Amino acid sequence: MLNADLPWLQAPLAQALARARSHALLVQGPAGVGQLELAVKLAQSWLCEDRAEGQPACGHCASCRLFASGTHPDFQLLLPEALDASARESLGLPFEEAEAPKAGKAKPSREIKVEAVRNLLSFAQATSARGKAKVVVIFPAEALNGVAANALLKTLEEPAGLLRFVLASHDSAGLLPTIRSRCQPLPLALPERSAALAWLSAKGVADAGGLLDATGGRPQQALQWFNDGLTDAAWQALPKRVARGEVAALSDWAPARVIDALQRLCHDLVRRAHGQPGQFFAAASLPSPKRPGPLLSWEAELRRAARHAEHPLNAGLWIEALVAQARSAITAAAR
Repeated sequence: MLNADLPWLQAPLAQALARARSHALLVQGPAGVGQLELAVKLAQSWLCEDRAEGQPACGHCASCRLFASGTHPDFQLLLPEALDASARESLGLPFEEAEAPKAGKAKPSREIKVEAVRNLLSFAQATSARGKAKVVVIFPAEALNGVAANALLKTLEEPAGLLRFVLASHDSAGLLPTIRSRCQPLPLALPERSAALAWLSAKGVADAGGLLDATGGRPQQALQWFNDGLTDAAWQALPKRVARGEVAALSDWAPARVIDALQRLCHDLVRRAHGQPGQFFAAASLPSPKRPGPLLSWEAELRRAARHAEHPLNAGLWIEALVAQARSAITAAAR
């Protein structure tokens, strides 16, 4: 069976199996709640050869065994190169270890390129090997670059034979309108807090409530942060350490996560300046700003800095500058 033990997906999976009327579904919602897992479970269910009407995949028929081994001839999972191994590993599907990029060689792409879509179209045009269906899952769908998305349009509109699609997206607004219009939407909301906390606790996450709040209620992201070594205590200490200008609070973090953390901190401080509770940090962890103006200017600076988060020229100096900027804004807002 696939490693997709997310209990809050049971209801949306049942609804999708009962209500899907289109050959193409768009699973959409916030990151970290299981869009990919739901899309793959839908694909497995459509390919299952021994399931009751309206029920999920049986997990034991020949088709399900092929699916779990990653060798089902009628299933294709389309991912960006940069996400392929980690996504397949999270699903419990086999994957090939990618070689570390050599000097001068391009890093694995975070886009889904037209070459991958063209290969997919060859699969789409072939006859179903087992006669049940052919299913394509694309994740994240917004990673399709413009050329790739346009190459997919005709097949998405007029699929051959038994072909079905599930597009899974964290940012459906980033998709071409012509792609969205060809898909039946399947919204996926944040899970109930109690269900998310129970799942995180079962995974061994200490102080799960704090990390769940830190991620805005996204349990998969909270688990990833915990596995990366971030504790609730370290997260709650972050605002005051940044306010003191402690670069060490962020020096071991990846640039993209630095920006993300500072944006969450800025968001909570703006809310506090307007008399509202924070969303990502506990109240006792936050400074008490009096003026939102400096924070709003800082927010704009963080948006500009986010454009370079993937490839800062010098990550250490870049983080120092961000912390200095944060300290200045927090100090000014407190006056």
